Amino acid sequence: MKHATLIVLAIAVVVAGCGGGGTPEPDGTAPVKTVKVAFVTNNASDFWKIAKAGTEKAARELGCEVLFRIPATGTAQEQQNIVQDLITVGVSGIAISPKDPANQTEMLNRTAAAVNLVTQDSDAPSSNRTCYIGTDNYQAGVAAGDLIKKSLPNGGKIMLFVGTLDAQNATDRKKGIEDTLAGSGIEIADTRTDETDRVKAKANAQDALVSNPDLACLVGLWSYNGPAILNGVRASGKLGQVKIVCFDEEEETLQGVKDGHIDGTIVQQPFMFGYESVKLLVALAAGDKSGVPENKQIIVPVKTITRDNVDEFWTQLKQMTGKA
Repeated sequence: MKHATLIVLAIAVVVAGCGGGGTPEPDGTAPVKTVKVAFVTNNASDFWKIAKAGTEKAARELGCEVLFRIPATGTAQEQQNIVQDLITVGVSGIAISPKDPANQTEMLNRTAAAVNLVTQDSDAPSSNRTCYIGTDNYQAGVAAGDLIKKSLPNGGKIMLFVGTLDAQNATDRKKGIEDTLAGSGIEIADTRTDETDRVKAKANAQDALVSNPDLACLVGLWSYNGPAILNGVRASGKLGQVKIVCFDEEEETLQGVKDGHIDGTIVQQPFMFGYESVKLLVALAAGDKSGVPENKQIIVPVKTITRDNVDEFWTQLKQMTGKA
């Protein structure tokens, strides 16, 4: 109870000073500046539109400003440029999904020395980030592995598709799938990367079906991979012949599940990534670190969406994002 009270009090203090628009206080003192925080994605996927809705909800509740930044090219260098600009404009904290955490550690540590830094969606555990907010991506991989086993009860050959294996979430999901499929009779033929290029992602799926005509299932690890695989399988004339399992809740993916073309998708809750990131950064701006767990991880659980529950999930998603 004491822990919760401290968080509420800290946020209340920040909210009291978040409406500053330049008007002097009654006693003549300078106005308290609005708390300004930032949220940086790792690509331009529609997945991030859901996270943005979460940041906007938190901003409304706390009265603070959120700068939402999307790297158009999805490169680590572009992320670095964005972060530098954000520090220059005076944000007090940044939540970032690192594109290449192993090679971004130095940049992340410089950022953490200048502002409050949390990672979201994909972690950088070797950096000085204050906390990670997002999915336990290994367990998400386990969930995907379970779904693949249900789709292929008699075993078979599969292939994985992802933007890059440099990102922590990609490697963790892949490992979770590998461990779960061990001894199941399901063989992973290969992993194809596309550097977040949707055209290449579709081409990868088509090429895979040509070079490996015995593939039984295609598995997409990032949000746009689901639609790309679906379109690649459709263009190859193999809808209904090849199983598809993927991640996240792009509209094309959910429609594919509803139509029976995609067996299922492991959805994260990016809305909560955005909401919880802003909430924590606001508390940190007030000097309150009580919201940071001892293990420095705030885990947002995943859900397995199949034809059985896709309508219910999609309705809830539309309500959260204001599309209902």
